[in-house]
Amino acid sequence: MGIKPSYIKSIGKELLARHPERFGREFAQNKQAVAEGTVIASKGVRNRIAGYITRKNNTGKHS
Repeated sequence: MGIKPSYIKSIGKELLARHPERFGREFAQNKQAVAEGTVIASKGVRNRIAGYITRKNNTGKHS
């Protein structure tokens, strides 16, 4: 699909580190958690961050 920009990765990693209990394996749940936990105005950026977090949770590569 492509390479994620570094700002997507850094925000996603920070959210996972601060609130790991809020994020699961479902994109819709993660999308809602990102919307509630940040003040990002762009819906596209919020969705990309939620997708990154979902991908990390599903592959088990977050730490």
